[in-house]
Amino acid sequence: MLWRGGEGPGCVAWRRAGGRCKAAGVELELHGKTALITGASRGIGLAMAARFAEAGANVVLSSRKADDLEAAVAGLVAGGLPGERLAWVAAHVGKPEDAVACVAETVDRFGGVDILVNNAGTNPYFGPMIDIDVVRAQKTFEVNQLAIVLWTAAAVKAGLGSGGIGSGSIINVASIGGLGVEPGIGWYNVTKAAVLHLTRQFSFELAPAVRVNALAPGLVKTKLASALWEGRGEDRIAAHIPLRRLGMPDDIATAALFLASDASSWMTGQTLVIDGGTTAQPSGGVG
Repeated sequence: MLWRGGEGPGCVAWRRAGGRCKAAGVELELHGKTALITGASRGIGLAMAARFAEAGANVVLSSRKADDLEAAVAGLVAGGLPGERLAWVAAHVGKPEDAVACVAETVDRFGGVDILVNNAGTNPYFGPMIDIDVVRAQKTFEVNQLAIVLWTAAAVKAGLGSGGIGSGSIINVASIGGLGVEPGIGWYNVTKAAVLHLTRQFSFELAPAVRVNALAPGLVKTKLASALWEGRGEDRIAAHIPLRRLGMPDDIATAALFLASDASSWMTGQTLVIDGGTTAQPSGGVG
């Protein structure tokens, strides 16, 4: 049944119980909410910061280097976004004390945190997994996998989700690499597969106050992924993608905006694949 001009009775009952439900005319807006984004000084994280701020949110950008963050925020302000709703905090995602401090600064600045985006990632090694050294294996694990646990814990303990059912949203940035196998980036893909399971596990543990979802991008034109497409011929790679182009950071940022907003209020524990159709192709085993 299609309800016109308002909410259906199920929505009304759910709202009375403290939930959030919009059945008609949903707008992707974040007014009055505060978002904390890791790995936000460039690429996908910076694009998310821009989209969230455009949608009305207070946004705290975090990454390791203060100079990069300062430049990133200055660029957003120069682009017309209000500086009073933007802040940055330098932090190492793999250090629990940095996670706690960054979340605390976010709460001090804007009064709370409603949205956490675990976006930071790294891939310092390319080659067979049997040849990876412990130092680079540990770094990849800490940044891509452990950090999600640390920052989720810090945010929830600082009040994310305290506003009632579905009031908090956590978005974990994984990769389509976590869904399959690729030469050279096996260990990176292992950590991203873990992100997918962490998303499901946290969605169960933190319900109903916090929704937890993931994004699984395909090959996006970022500095982190540059080794996968620079020098190999972008057009040649794009020819093997059904939509015939590589992804752009804003392709992922717009999906993140959906997951952060009330438009996805009945969605948790799920992964959105945004890959131009890369994973929707024949396996090669038939025909």
